[in-house]
Amino acid sequence: MALTMDDEEYRRHDGLGLADLIRHGEVSREEVFEAACRQIDTYNPALGAVVRTRYPRTRSEMAAATTDATFCGVPFLTKDLLMALAGEPLSFGSAALEDWRPECDSSLVQRCRQAGLVILGQTATPELGLMGITEPKAFPHPRNPWDTSRSPGGSSGGAATAVASGMVPLAGAGDGGGSIRIPASHCGLFGLKPSRARVPLGPLHAEVWEGAVVEHALTRSVRDSAALLDAINGMDEGGPLPIRHEGGYLAALERPLPALRIGVSLGESLGSPFGTQLDDEVSTALERTARHCESLGHHVEWAEPVLDGRAIAESYLSLYLGHLAADLAWIAKETGVPVSRLAIEPSTRAIGRLGRHLKASDYVLAKRYWNTLGRTMGAFHRQYDVLLMPVTASPAPLRGALYPSSSDERLMSLLALPGLSRLALKLGALGQLARDALRETPFTQLANLTGQPAMSMPVHVTPDGLPVGVQALGAVGDEKQLLQLAAQIEADVGWQRYLPVSKPVRSG
Repeated sequence: MALTMDDEEYRRHDGLGLADLIRHGEVSREEVFEAACRQIDTYNPALGAVVRTRYPRTRSEMAAATTDATFCGVPFLTKDLLMALAGEPLSFGSAALEDWRPECDSSLVQRCRQAGLVILGQTATPELGLMGITEPKAFPHPRNPWDTSRSPGGSSGGAATAVASGMVPLAGAGDGGGSIRIPASHCGLFGLKPSRARVPLGPLHAEVWEGAVVEHALTRSVRDSAALLDAINGMDEGGPLPIRHEGGYLAALERPLPALRIGVSLGESLGSPFGTQLDDEVSTALERTARHCESLGHHVEWAEPVLDGRAIAESYLSLYLGHLAADLAWIAKETGVPVSRLAIEPSTRAIGRLGRHLKASDYVLAKRYWNTLGRTMGAFHRQYDVLLMPVTASPAPLRGALYPSSSDERLMSLLALPGLSRLALKLGALGQLARDALRETPFTQLANLTGQPAMSMPVHVTPDGLPVGVQALGAVGDEKQLLQLAAQIEADVGWQRYLPVSKPVRSG
């Protein structure tokens, strides 16, 4: 006979742990569902992670989660960006799309359901997923459960808050420039960005940001991340690249890991063009992780890939500008509202205007630079299996600290005026945008441009009680080795015990 699941028991388990309880009849799917609903209803008013729930639909869908599915009835949240639910709102964090509803499920949503995950709602994201913080004007701002005065990061900030606070054991997330790894670092979670095109974006999209965007999840455990990747990877029908389904990610965690050649970098070539200063706690986390890897039998040494941080940032931002201009044109078409009248934030409007005046030749040259980076990192990985480096320059920032100030927004409003955007580009607006946008997070865009898998591991907690992740990059297609390394460190460090799952903030 199934036992009633109390809230603390629910919060103790990762996704596979809950699935195992359900599969063996120790609790029912309905009891797990009710426990998840209580967590969301109790803590979300104060934490702001979930922008909308869908409990009645979830309840009717639970019957499809058979006990032979990997996550047979485990609660899950999708991100309010790209992860389409047929006939349900998908706002991309923007008031301009508040009432927009896709006609069909995304392939990723279909595969999550086939894996037995039950979707309870959608999590907050910045407008159009554009920032490394999650502070949209149209929706509540999620708070970091470790310290509610702090940001959970972005753009998967709502997902990170939901998982770190114990609302759900894993949640959908996407990464176009660090949007899985940044919130993972700030919220003490594991976050893997898979290789380019490993996870399908169809049928609404072929590639997003020229393939820089990859969807996956934020999780408490490495094994949940691996098991989910087993279920969702591989091209869908009509996909742009022949990336076949590949199994064995979870099974790889059970195999012994041979000694790896690990290079360690402070990321100076990436951050120095923007005056990035590493917080001492970030340096400490990186150095301790390097020593820990050495104690596990890996060969570890300082190694700096030959990279041009300014060129990387300008290549990334050129694509960012061009795609935002195209996205705003798409929104105007979908909603019937001219771009000039869309209900978007001043920074979004200004950046979109800059994108409209970006030369096509500059856009193409920026994309071609990805090949240079890919070859550079390919050569690096002939010598080193893994590159360790920071995720961000500092622990989680205070909420509001990285959002454009009122004066910045007024300036951006001026840039949105006809004629000024073209002039601004000529006068170096792209370089200024890079300095403002990437000063705190210059370390994550590299893997998006090269297509490499990269992950953030929650290996450190500061004396002030803030988590700090360390990033590891592998060669293209080498997720299994990264996951093996993460599982080895997880088993040794036991980072799950540091999660703030026993004392979440309550509303009121």
